[in-house]
Amino acid sequence: MSTNPERAVSYVLSKYVSEYMDKDVLILGANTQTREAARMLRHYETDDIIVTDEKNLPVGIVTDEDILNKVSDATVYAEATQLKDVMSTPLITINEKSTLQDALHKMRDNNIRKLPVISKKNQVIGIIFQTVIANVIRDATSTAPRLLSPPVKAVLGNLGFVLQFAGVLLLVPAILATVLEDTLTATGIYLTTVLLLVTGFFLNSYGEKSSLNLQQASILVFSSLFLLTLFGTVPYLYVFPSDETPVEIFSNAFFSSAAGFTTGGISLFDEPEELTQSFTFFRSYTQLVGGMSFIYLVITAFYPESKLQSMRGFISGRTLHMKELFLTITVIFTIYIVIVATLLYLFNGKDIIDNFSLAMSTLATGGFTPTSTILEGLAWQEHIILMGAMILGALPFTFHYAFVRKKFLSPKLGKEVLAYFAILGGATILFLGISGLDPMQSAFYSVSASTTAGLQIESLAGLNGGAHAILIILMFIGGCGFSTAGGLKIFRIFHLKDVRALFSKVRRAELSSQSKKEITSTLIIIALFPTISVIAGLHLAEIEDVPFQDAFFEAAGVITTGGLSAGVIDFDTDPATKIVLGFLMIFGRLEIIAIIYIFVPRLS
Repeated sequence: MSTNPERAVSYVLSKYVSEYMDKDVLILGANTQTREAARMLRHYETDDIIVTDEKNLPVGIVTDEDILNKVSDATVYAEATQLKDVMSTPLITINEKSTLQDALHKMRDNNIRKLPVISKKNQVIGIIFQTVIANVIRDATSTAPRLLSPPVKAVLGNLGFVLQFAGVLLLVPAILATVLEDTLTATGIYLTTVLLLVTGFFLNSYGEKSSLNLQQASILVFSSLFLLTLFGTVPYLYVFPSDETPVEIFSNAFFSSAAGFTTGGISLFDEPEELTQSFTFFRSYTQLVGGMSFIYLVITAFYPESKLQSMRGFISGRTLHMKELFLTITVIFTIYIVIVATLLYLFNGKDIIDNFSLAMSTLATGGFTPTSTILEGLAWQEHIILMGAMILGALPFTFHYAFVRKKFLSPKLGKEVLAYFAILGGATILFLGISGLDPMQSAFYSVSASTTAGLQIESLAGLNGGAHAILIILMFIGGCGFSTAGGLKIFRIFHLKDVRALFSKVRRAELSSQSKKEITSTLIIIALFPTISVIAGLHLAEIEDVPFQDAFFEAAGVITTGGLSAGVIDFDTDPATKIVLGFLMIFGRLEIIAIIYIFVPRLS
């Protein structure tokens, strides 16, 4: 930045307003009722509404204060009031090619603090705020050298906190390995813990904890999962055979670590009982850490503390602070794990540590098992316990919170949960009729696929095409939003009802900017999930010399982090493929959309 303040200010004020405007604008028709407008303001977390006439041209502006002040007048009947009755006119706008200097002059002349920005076609494309211009001027006149920009510092600060928290959580398996005198495993986990804590501290020293936009949040989520996966390879490096090449050892470790932290669950170990008990506990624990950290990332990244007010309707009667929210997640899942592990122990009588490993993996919808035989010969009670645990992991966190707090769920949340159970029930009946398996096994595999938990008793390569198709569709759909499950998520299915409106000129104009983005994002995800699965499946079929049906099933399990496997990927799969598949699990855990937001920010 220039050290000459006057020159610096002159430079930034010559910039176009379109570079600094807020593109998320709520636009409604003049005949919209104020009650509906107020609801839309809350839903889209904004303070302003641009009002348009029947020709879709901007004619006025309404703020939240306008609605409160004018509708509260005793002479105004709220039910019959429309935006045209309370809007401020005439609407003062500014062209997208005008400069910040022009905007300041217009604001001063009209005694206003915001200006709608219009395009050449006289369509509102954004709003420029006086506070934004003031911040730009302040930054321009700052002579203090800055190594990092505020957005980068925000990402680093949040990333540092996530890594530090993950490092603290990993002390649990490290201590267990120490108690069990498993020096090799303990050393690897302690090294990972140190790497996470030191890296987190370093990032915190250069960053700052602050709110993020969607693009920055996507960078944060991807960076977190990648670094967790990368540092998580260290313990695996200690247990893989030393006679393999360094590249083979790293690729196996990276794939296995990704399968853990992304809750992908596809395992290279046919007989995990050959590993030490503390290491199998560590593997399941990484799935729990990955699942919980991902929920936390969603909360902090996509629901900044300043905007948590919008979540009051389905979290609790008051706004939660981040620490309280994350603490609640931790407590709830800890209680679930203890209950599930205890019930399993009572019914199967197997080692309590193995039962805890299985409980963690199941609730995190991960799929790792501590032994290759722990799911053999399950009693019907054990089937029910495991299916219940998988379903709990696939339900939105807000469901658990409402259940614990004894609060009623909001209609929207209830609709998603009911839709999930409807899809699961219908798919289970179809799978039972097509697969030829008994009812309990059919239900178990249907739940395992729909929750993307990936628990399976044996290889699924022998299933017929119809049965494979049902499981693949269930993995693609996945669980509910705001959960540890993978897949597309149920809430995105609801967006499909508005797809036709996106391609209709008349109805498209009625959609808000945010709705258009959500529908577009959903269509992109729906297209990419099977496309990537087909490409990966073709590659696996070629290099592993297996039928495409099995290879496609395996690829679908990777990209959806579904974990169900046809036994295609193993230690002999070439290193480059395993590393790519590891990244695909990360992309799939991010539902691909986060990667799109990084490179196509206008969709965010």
